[in-house]
Amino acid sequence: MSGMHELHLRSLDLNLILALDALLEERSVTRAAQRVGITQSAMSHALARLRAVTGDALLVRTAGGMVATARAEELGPPIRRALEGVATALRPPQAFDPKTAERRIRIATGDYGEIVLLPRVLARLAKEAPRVDLRVVFQGDNAAEMLRSGDVDLLLSPVFAADVGPGIYARKLFDERFVCVVRRDHPLARKKLTLARYVAASHALISPRGKEGSQTDDALARMGMSRRIAVTVPHFLVAPHIVAQSDLILTLAARVANMLEAPLGLVILEPPSELCLDGFNMSAVWSERTHADQAQRWIREVFAEVAKDS
Repeated sequence: MSGMHELHLRSLDLNLILALDALLEERSVTRAAQRVGITQSAMSHALARLRAVTGDALLVRTAGGMVATARAEELGPPIRRALEGVATALRPPQAFDPKTAERRIRIATGDYGEIVLLPRVLARLAKEAPRVDLRVVFQGDNAAEMLRSGDVDLLLSPVFAADVGPGIYARKLFDERFVCVVRRDHPLARKKLTLARYVAASHALISPRGKEGSQTDDALARMGMSRRIAVTVPHFLVAPHIVAQSDLILTLAARVANMLEAPLGLVILEPPSELCLDGFNMSAVWSERTHADQAQRWIREVFAEVAKDS
């Protein structure tokens, strides 16, 4: 507001700005009050406060009615622009049109989510939303805080009910199960994978956060058994390459195994039934911050539709 730089906005009743705009437009306390929807007395009180704030009479009475002072004429245009700016900012958003929208969606996931979902999502975007871009970062230890803070818009991850806190939403995309893989010439490649053979083998383990143990090791421990883990790696896509060039066996998500079976020359084996491996649910997770955003809702639906065919 030009000429009002000495004002402290925190102490200013912003309703006075509406009153000032109405007074400058109507040049009448009565008509200005009707325009704003307050009583004539309240508008007179507002004019008195505005005069105190600006140090100017703003409107003066003449034989022909009230006229604006030079200071009021100076204030009129910037006040009108400011109110128009506020009205524009608060106007309901336009309907999201993926064909013309320019947006950047920030996603947190691991390499499992990247290989299983991103290729087909990107194919959809190329056809339906050519100017919507994705920025993918590795899922951190505190994914919920990443969502709440705005560091990411969407999380693609295995999620359990206990992990979903206040203000966080989750939508299951699909169920995943575990299988085992070995190289094509592995001694176990043409045999049924019994529990004894499984335990006797040397294993590779995928541990995204570098922690020892897994659902498989917990199951073995309940039976008083254990296995030798020869190598632990954090990435879903590295471990199958290691297995393809060694005599190690790997327990991993079936979708990744199916993708890499032919290219890497792997053989897929069913895990021993005694392990009772539960698998996991892959989910899309987001926060209250992006819940109602049309673009975010659209991209979440794309992921859900792609997941149906994964």
